[in-house]
Amino acid sequence: MISPEQFEKEIEIIIKNAIREDVGDGDHSSLACIPKNAIGKAKLLVKDEGILAGVDFARKVFQYVDPEMRMEVLMKDGDPVKRGDIAFFLEGSSQSILKAERLVLNAMQRMSAIATKTAEFVKKLEGTRTRILDTRKTTPGIRALEKWAVKIGGGENHRFALYDMIMLKDNHIDFAGGVTEAIEKTKEYLKQNGLELKIIVEARNMEEIREILKSEGIYRILIDNFSYEETRKAVELIDGKCLTESSGGITLETARNYAECGVDFISSGALTHSVHNMDLSLKAV
Repeated sequence: MISPEQFEKEIEIIIKNAIREDVGDGDHSSLACIPKNAIGKAKLLVKDEGILAGVDFARKVFQYVDPEMRMEVLMKDGDPVKRGDIAFFLEGSSQSILKAERLVLNAMQRMSAIATKTAEFVKKLEGTRTRILDTRKTTPGIRALEKWAVKIGGGENHRFALYDMIMLKDNHIDFAGGVTEAIEKTKEYLKQNGLELKIIVEARNMEEIREILKSEGIYRILIDNFSYEETRKAVELIDGKCLTESSGGITLETARNYAECGVDFISSGALTHSVHNMDLSLKAV
């Protein structure tokens, strides 16, 4: 996984690029009708139910836009919220508040939706050994925000990107000439380049699992698109030799069944690609 320092850098890049995209050479609507020295106060109003996420990100945005803005936080990341709740108050330059408003709302609405969806999966898996993972099926440019939201919702992050973990999937295996070939070439590549990366290998059937188990040093086997019965058999075959992960169209409705097969992890793209934004508003007080 990426370091905390790398993650913070990603967040800085997101904020800088988002303000560039949204503000350009100036918020002319605000510049035209609001005095430069006007001071305003606003509140973040919740108009939905779920898990709040993005408060700490909002703080970073406001500080980037205007270090003089003051934020009074009433509800923190991970708190359950309902319609009518106020997450925080904000006071400072009216122009600065409006300059930051859309980025804060866009991010918090999506992050809260992802945290809420993740929390639903976590609740479904209560009482089992299985943990819920996100995937790389994220919105281009804001992956760090979406993976941050998964953590807030109680889930765990898979690899952040292509560079921090090896995952040999079906196309890698086919292009490499087979399971064993792909694994051997990967180990040699890591050795030659002085890299220490965990290796996950996808299996499409029981025969591929048997072949994967012949190689040492595999961190996790990805049991992809197996039925419940096949998954149970796969977990028995692997027998703790490495970690196990179920994937492939797993939904909130099917997650518990896969967890009861004994897998260590379930990965679901639905955490990030199939959510409806939480309804939030930034209102002048």
